Parts: sequence; C-alpha cells; structure tokens
Amino acid sequence: MRLSPIASGSSGNSIYVGSDRTHLLVDTGISRKRIEEGLSLLDVSGHDIDGILITHEHSDHIQGLGVFCRKYHVPIYATQSTLMEIEKVNALGEIDSSLFNVVQPDIGLTIGDIDITPMHIYHDAADPVGYTFTCNNTKIAVATDLGHYDDYIISHLTGLNSILIESNHDVRMLQVGPYPYRLKQRILSENGHLSNENAGRLLNRILNDNMGPVFLGHLSHENNMPELAYESVRLEIDMGDCPYKSGDIEIRVAHRDRPSGIINVG
Repeated sequence: MRLSPIASGSSGNSIYVGSDRTHLLVDTGISRKRIEEGLSLLDVSGHDIDGILITHEHSDHIQGLGVFCRKYHVPIYATQSTLMEIEKVNALGEIDSSLFNVVQPDIGLTIGDIDITPMHIYHDAADPVGYTFTCNNTKIAVATDLGHYDDYIISHLTGLNSILIESNHDVRMLQVGPYPYRLKQRILSENGHLSNENAGRLLNRILNDNMGPVFLGHLSHENNMPELAYESVRLEIDMGDCPYKSGDIEIRVAHRDRPSGIINVG
C-alpha cells in the first residue's frame, strides 16, 4: 500500500491512499489542479480515483470537492451528518447526490481491494471520522483533527504499519500567538486539534514491531514549525514508557502546501 500527503495543513488537506488496484483520496481541501498535480507524481490520474473519503465538512477538507467530482464523477464517502453539511456549502457548487455514500463509525466498507473502517474522532464538526485502511495484511491510518485521544482511538490504531497523524500546534506558540482568545480555546479544547506533545504521546501508545514510516500532518502555519513538531514528537516518544524509541521509526513531516513524497508499506 502507498500513503502520500498531497497537502496536509491548516490551509488544506488531501491525502492519497492506494494499492496496486485501488486509488483513494482522503479529503479534497485544496484545488482540483493541485490534487491532479500531486496525483501525477504517483502516476495516478483523477480518472483512476475509486473514492473520496471525507473526514468532515470544514473548508480545509472539502473546498475542492465540487470541482473535482464534477470532472471525474468520483463516489464520495462520509457520515450522513457530514454529507448534509456538504450540501449546504454553496461555494462547492452543485454536486451530484448520486455520488454520496453514507459511512458509519466502526462499520467497515470495502472499495476495490482495500477494507476501510471509519472511526469517530473528537472535533467540532457534525459527525467527523478518521479512517483506517487494510489491504493484504497491511494497515494504514489517517488520523487528523483530533481534539484528544482515548482508548477507543487507540483500539482503532492498533497494529498499524503506517499513519498520518495530526501534530497541529505547539501549545506555547498558540498561547502567545495572534489568534483571538476564543479561537485559541477552541483549538486547545477536547474537540479541537492535537498538539505536538499529544501526537508523540499517542504514537507511544500505538508503536509496534511492524510500524513503518510515520507522517506528522495538519501542521498549523501560525502555531507550529516543521522542525519543532519533529523534535517535540521525538522527545515525547523517547520520554515515554513504551519499549520503542524515536530512532526505531522513520518520522517525516508532511508539507502544508505541496506533496510530501510516498510511503510504501507491505
């Protein structure tokens, strides 16, 4: 399987997950042109995409959905509440409702040769989900927009071979930064975003002997820096009580505004 962030950040997100036979996108929060350019680096075209899995309805996850689907007529998968919110977004233009497919947390579905399980996530949206993908005994996850994690999240992220995990902000940068107080409180809340430190702590709970490279994603432009996210996560892993250290895995930071390369696992 392959995992490739086309863009991952507070200004827009679109992640490719695929096998030799099946090609998927998680979110379309950037322009169709940028998605097409990112896919071309993978030798994949928009016509090859078998499904778009939407995590939630915030603009940085759906703003390119209407244009992309009007050109390529790709099936869209999301929770019922998310689909209802998408239909209200006039800026997306008309989307053929026959493309909509309802998913439910904890109930698996299969697209091509990839088994997918949505999981509930804690974020201030209608009914947001993350996703795990399994093919040929290889398991990948995309888990962003996590206000916090708990045993439920950990149970879904057990046995992974790779993950794109949110490392949104440095708490100190956020606290002293220019955001209004209410926005700061929203980001720091249990339905906001995962900090660098909490990303490292979550990784401590899910690292295993078969874990391959890890992407840190959804970094804030204003409240984080790639080097800071990387070092903070490494430090949390090294300070944790799990048997693994940061040197045991490859950690990459996904770019906010351009493709970040490919992870091949399995």
